Amino acid sequence: MLTLLTGAMVFRDGRLRREDVAMKDSLISAVGDSLPHIDADRIIGLEGLIISQGFADAHVHLREPGFSYKETVASGTTAAARGGYTLLAAMPNVNPVPDTLDHLQSSLDIFERGAVIRAQAVAAITRGELGQTLSDIETLAPSVAGFSDDGKGVQSDDLMREAMRRVHAVGKPIMAHCEDDSLRHAGRVHDGAVARRFGLPGIPSTCEWRQVERDLRLVRETGCRYHVQHASCRETVELIRRAKSEGLPVTCETAPHYLCLNDEDILDDGRFIMNPPIRSRDDQAALIDGLRDGTIDMIATDHAPHAAREKSGGLAKSVMGVVGLETAFPVLYTKLAMTGLITLERLLEAMITAPRALLFGSDDDPQGLRAGSPADIAALDISTSYTIDSSAFASKGRSTPFDGWRVRGRAVLTMIGGRVVYDGRV
Repeated sequence: MLTLLTGAMVFRDGRLRREDVAMKDSLISAVGDSLPHIDADRIIGLEGLIISQGFADAHVHLREPGFSYKETVASGTTAAARGGYTLLAAMPNVNPVPDTLDHLQSSLDIFERGAVIRAQAVAAITRGELGQTLSDIETLAPSVAGFSDDGKGVQSDDLMREAMRRVHAVGKPIMAHCEDDSLRHAGRVHDGAVARRFGLPGIPSTCEWRQVERDLRLVRETGCRYHVQHASCRETVELIRRAKSEGLPVTCETAPHYLCLNDEDILDDGRFIMNPPIRSRDDQAALIDGLRDGTIDMIATDHAPHAAREKSGGLAKSVMGVVGLETAFPVLYTKLAMTGLITLERLLEAMITAPRALLFGSDDDPQGLRAGSPADIAALDISTSYTIDSSAFASKGRSTPFDGWRVRGRAVLTMIGGRVVYDGRV
């Protein structure tokens, strides 16, 4: 079947332009201005919308296997489709941890059965994410997007050095949760005036950037492709900026909550607690500057759903982690693009092009919006205002700091291989 998408602005090659997109079965067959309609079996008018590749998220917690009371692959990927995502990378803090091929297969089987969009696995750097013995890196590598102990920093310099050597040899990235346990103590929020106001122990920025600094030293030794997860502080941005100026193979992500909030915005509510924490106004400004100039390559949600009871203990007692797949584009478009802090094109690049380059290992995305590529497409409405309502989420997790925000921007149509997996136009 030949399907024609017409009337929209199309984002490709870093630009927005008025074009049509033709799809033949599961593949894009043509992209261009005023494609002929006469042979189309189906025409979908998308006037006033933006057509792009679907968003890609390099940092998602699907919680399955092992923690399906928090989220399932089906519910998490359905939430992703509603958010305009067509590709995500699932973190390894599940049970069993994907540290051997047999353990990984448990995750891959569930992806095959339940994923609504395309899902890639990330394997653990260390067995059980315990930071003591390396996982089966060589046997896992062909089946995963990269290696991470997300949720935990690798504390041993020697172990991280050996991990980088072996991961580099198999051509995959290390995707690093950077946290020095000796500096964190029992911190709950960013170490600053707001922590003192709430009477809570703080998590200092040194907890993050000191391990980034160590890892960059190891990258210089090993040449390993290295990706910093959920950057939250200005020192990390500056370290990455310097590393890139040296030509090191380094990329970096931050998350919507670090770009759109600072610690002056937080309330004594579990929906404001995550690790790393929302940091200061200066950190927020540095992250926005880093995103604008390309130091920060991409935006990832760190979608981390929990049951309501786990998020009901305020800042002091709630489990850390918030959801983000259904709110990322609207809050970022509203707070960053509409205000002129970054361009819409830069936002789309950070949510589409850059994460795909990380997950596919090349700046030449093999799944670009071009003839012969899979028809994994999102249509975005940036004109309609609405209020974020977490009770209507597809995710089983409802804890978001953006609940009740008035925003613009949402996905209204998401397709995988030309098949509609979400249609919010009706």
